[in-house]
Amino acid sequence: MKTIDSRANFQQAMSLFAAGVTVITAMHDAKPVGLIATSVCSLSDDPPSVIVCVNKSASSHDAILRAGGFAVNLLSTAHCGVVDTFRKTKGQARFTANKWASLVTGAPVLADATVALDCEISDQHDGFTHSIIIGVIREIAFNETADAGCLLWHERGFARSAPLTI
Repeated sequence: MKTIDSRANFQQAMSLFAAGVTVITAMHDAKPVGLIATSVCSLSDDPPSVIVCVNKSASSHDAILRAGGFAVNLLSTAHCGVVDTFRKTKGQARFTANKWASLVTGAPVLADATVALDCEISDQHDGFTHSIIIGVIREIAFNETADAGCLLWHERGFARSAPLTI
């Protein structure tokens, strides 16, 4: 058993923990901003809320906080192209290759996302290199025709969720 003696060991350990791939978006100064994130989890069902962790060095970090609201777009395996677009482009160019809509907060919602959670920021906490943002969900959009396979990040690559019978 290895102990945490380096950042590399920590990164290796966390790579073994599968995480859903999402696009976090917001509308700031009438411009869409966003980033790819795997640090998203449910917080509570009363009120319905989520936690997102955003790297403070991300180009969208400050704009998301100033927007006061954000959307969490849950991706399926059909969305690898969306991830690629967000990796290769910056700013508004990230939003030209796909269809986007908006819900209550005005944050961009991927039209064919498996699920989109439209959130109002209720709190923010320091998480060292990241901001821990709590969002209260104001609206949820389900895509009944979406590919059911959740896009996962696992062992530093994409993976697909699969049902398991126990």
